[in-house]
Amino acid sequence: MTRKCELTGKKPIKGNNVSHANNKTKRRFLPSIKKVSFKSEALKKNIKFNVSNSALRTVDFKGGIDKFLSSAKSFRLSKKAKKFKSEIISKNA
Repeated sequence: MTRKCELTGKKPIKGNNVSHANNKTKRRFLPSIKKVSFKSEALKKNIKFNVSNSALRTVDFKGGIDKFLSSAKSFRLSKKAKKFKSEIISKNA
């Protein structure tokens, strides 16, 4: 499983561990990824995504997965999320 959020596109970033003696060693900062099932009201089914905690909070703030995907920019979404976005938009239109 890649450590990438399917809704926001967050992925690991690189940085340094810095010791008290100012020695620097490479490290990775991993995003907090969870496998979450969302209830889509437009499609009338559950959708599973690997999402970061910040994406989970954003989906709740927007009012559900349907509203989030409708307003999300496509270049940040995964292929699976883009497919569901087009289905939701076609159902609502």
